[in-house]
Amino acid sequence: MRKALIAFASLAIAFLAIDSIWLGVIAVDFYKATIGHLLAPKPDFVAAAFFYVIYLAGVVHFVVLPAASTGRVAVAARQGALFGLVAYATYDLTNMATMRDWPLSVTLADLAWGAFITATSSAISAWIVRRFG
Repeated sequence: MRKALIAFASLAIAFLAIDSIWLGVIAVDFYKATIGHLLAPKPDFVAAAFFYVIYLAGVVHFVVLPAASTGRVAVAARQGALFGLVAYATYDLTNMATMRDWPLSVTLADLAWGAFITATSSAISAWIVRRFG
């Protein structure tokens, strides 16, 4: 249980810090230009909180703890990239399949982002679990 709590806390800190930079600084203009007409005036923070808790719990269970048990941070990065790609593809490819004029550029950016952020934050969390768990 201690390892799972350390994994979740460290993953949450890493993921939220990196994602806030992406959403608030790097990609904000890109999203406004490509899907701005679909964006709500203000984010639904309750829905966002549910996403983060569920997603991060999945990453802890399927990526961080198994990788930390091997002692190899590279395993966490590789598995995190795959988990992130699959999860973000679920959202974006469903949007492409069901929404009119969903931009391919958003899908490609999101797939790359999901793989990158999940790989990076998983590797950080696995290292912390191995070191302090």
